[in-house]
Amino acid sequence: MKQALINMLEMQHRMNTRVHESWIDQNFEWYRAVWIECGELMDHYGYKWWKQQNPDIEQVRLEIVDIWHFGMSAMFRQQQSSDEIAAAIVVELQGYEPAIIDVREATERLAAASLNTKGFSVTAFWDLLTAAEMSFESLYRSYVGKNVLNFFRQDNGYKDGSYRKLWLGREDNEHLVELAAELDAEAADYADRLYQALDQRYQESAD
Repeated sequence: MKQALINMLEMQHRMNTRVHESWIDQNFEWYRAVWIECGELMDHYGYKWWKQQNPDIEQVRLEIVDIWHFGMSAMFRQQQSSDEIAAAIVVELQGYEPAIIDVREATERLAAASLNTKGFSVTAFWDLLTAAEMSFESLYRSYVGKNVLNFFRQDNGYKDGSYRKLWLGREDNEHLVELAAELDAEAADYADRLYQALDQRYQESAD
């Protein structure tokens, strides 16, 4: 788990650095993004008892991955390495028994913790992960996949419109899922291998 956390933290740092080179110094309100994403998650899950609603669990899980982006960002502090943050998360979760609550209550608890502390609660997030029946491995695969695909798109002309989202008759996210399943998600260079696999297939599609 620790190595996977380090991988994600370092990827998040690289992504945030694209927005602002000294992003940690800016003290962005990551907690605000967390509770707003919680509201969006609730829309996908459904809370309106006065009308028929069916939870869209896949969208809920995508929102959880988005929340994790902001949550990790909120945990960075000056002079603190990804290794130190990952170690602290592991210690906090050691022996932790997630609360047996539903997605709505878990989401509300995470939002409340973010608002009350202006930070991010790892245990409240873990409760939400459990409530949505999402494993740490699936969180890791989903997070790394989304991060790698975002970088890949940017590196291949997404901003100027030259990027091709369809390759060999399928969308890039379909290729992503397929290629990710073929790789060892626990490898330290998992993200790099996934990027290389995407690049190879993208180049093949252009031949």
